[in-house]
Amino acid sequence: MTLVKEAPARPAGKRPAAPAAGRRGRRRENLAGYLFMSPWIAGFLLLTAGPMIASLYYAFTSYNLFTPPRWVGLDNFTTMFQDPRWQRSVEVTLKYVVVATPLKLLLALGVALLLAQSRRGQGLYRAAFYLPSLIGASVSVGFVWRALFSDDAIVDRAQRVLGVDVGGWIGNPDYVLYALVALSVWQFGAPMVIFLAGLKQVPRELYEAAEVDGAGALRRFWNITLPMISPVLFFNVLLESIHAFQVFGSAYVVSNTSCGPADATLVYTCYLYQKGFKEAQMGFASAMAWTLVVAVALVTAVLFWSQKKWVHYEEAAK
Repeated sequence: MTLVKEAPARPAGKRPAAPAAGRRGRRRENLAGYLFMSPWIAGFLLLTAGPMIASLYYAFTSYNLFTPPRWVGLDNFTTMFQDPRWQRSVEVTLKYVVVATPLKLLLALGVALLLAQSRRGQGLYRAAFYLPSLIGASVSVGFVWRALFSDDAIVDRAQRVLGVDVGGWIGNPDYVLYALVALSVWQFGAPMVIFLAGLKQVPRELYEAAEVDGAGALRRFWNITLPMISPVLFFNVLLESIHAFQVFGSAYVVSNTSCGPADATLVYTCYLYQKGFKEAQMGFASAMAWTLVVAVALVTAVLFWSQKKWVHYEEAAK
């Protein structure tokens, strides 16, 4: 017979203490993690969070960069809403967003539908269409665009061949904004790639079943493609709308830093730059910046609210 010595019973509710070496190891791991994150944390605090908090304070002050800020409450916002040029900048920006964003997404989706089909040289075509998105935001492209749409330039000469004589778009207040729209639409590569990824996820069985039922190409696109890529479409609409509200470089360069002629390209950020850095009204410019933040947040909220009616997620369908 073998005698077995039973271990003493442990009091109920108490757990064995973790070894001190294990606790020290976890602390070292956490410390290493925070050490690796410290450059990002420092950059976020110094370059993002700090300036945002400072600008929120300056929005309620009179500040010209050379004298200490003076608290004025809501005066900057009251003056801003009554400023005719501010109202003009809002009008120009809304017009740009409403025209440029749908055209850019339509072109991106159309090209993505073409590139989704298997063909020779597909990779080369994708790279060629995506290239403008990489270089479109550069200052050099803005100068090239201004040269293309100037008086007696290539676009003007092409119009004359077609019997249209409106002069250069850059100097015409009725057309210069559409030159900016054309530059934005030309940079359709980024949303195109996102659309292409969404199209690759649509099951081929759905198209085959629709063809058996006699559905044409247009009906297949409307009843299968659009609902299946609606999450991707929502993402592109949201992203491109936010980018359109923030347009600055193209308007500033194409208009030769004047945001004109006759304030025709006075987009919101261009007027903000003029007030803040040309007229040294940092308090007013900060108020404009936070108004833009609130406006973009409201547009984003409306888009997220509306997605319930037209965005179809696979998980929800299940």
